[in-house]
Amino acid sequence: MSRINWFPGHMHKARKEIAEVMDEVDVVIEVLDARLPRSSENPLVETLRKGKPVLKLLNKQDLADPMVTDDWLAYFNDQEGIKAISLDQGDHALIKRISSLCKSLVPARAKADRPVRAMIMGIPNVGKSTLLNAMMGRKLAKVGNEPAITRHQKRYTVQDGMALSDTPGILWPKIEDIDSGYLLAVSGAIKDTAIEHELVAAFAAEFMANHYAGRLMGRYKITDLPDTADQILDEIGRKRGCLRPGGVVDRHKASEILINEMRGGKLGRISFETPAEWQEKEEAARLAALEAAEENTEGKL
Repeated sequence: MSRINWFPGHMHKARKEIAEVMDEVDVVIEVLDARLPRSSENPLVETLRKGKPVLKLLNKQDLADPMVTDDWLAYFNDQEGIKAISLDQGDHALIKRISSLCKSLVPARAKADRPVRAMIMGIPNVGKSTLLNAMMGRKLAKVGNEPAITRHQKRYTVQDGMALSDTPGILWPKIEDIDSGYLLAVSGAIKDTAIEHELVAAFAAEFMANHYAGRLMGRYKITDLPDTADQILDEIGRKRGCLRPGGVVDRHKASEILINEMRGGKLGRISFETPAEWQEKEEAARLAALEAAEENTEGKL
């Protein structure tokens, strides 16, 4: 898969609108997918927030590996100006604490008895609108299990000293890390029409075989795990009756089954990435940049 370029017009407009109102925001609430916190962390947020403190919410933690989630919380909480917690939409007690957590990030404004102005940000389909509805105690934002439901920035007021604004889910112009692109597609952040469905499923099958083979075999009653991703999809198709005339496996249907069941938590609590893996990537990128700079310098001599 080549690098993904996906920046629809409404996302470009949202980026401009966010930049224009950021001076009126005290705290950014960034909603991440607990299964892939870094891949679902929009690098544009770091630029747009202009140094404002951030409360990172690792949402859908009930779908993620709890031990890996703990590692991510430690990773984020070690950074200046950032507070991170994990939650799911059913954790009403923790959702009620979000207001006090935001206030703790801007104590001077809270002490002055002025409403803390928070903006909810995040990529598509991480649960921003569902979270907003839970915080407000009533349905205000449209919710759907597909990306880009919210199209325009909206403002709301919470009674306990909080003023909230919701934003459309925005992706950055180019997803450079190829693995992140696939993971975003597996999680549902990128529309299924943006990437070939069977390629995404093949990536998902290979990931499961390498990290959660027992769950994959148990879910689809596979006795001997095949060597390749395509063979795994074929085996899933046979087990689930995805057959065309002549006994040929309908790999597209098999792909849909695997992706939908991974998204729905049917294969257990899965984390797609760890802080250690990202630190290795960042170090490799740093060394590659140094090497490229040295080659460029030598070329000019």
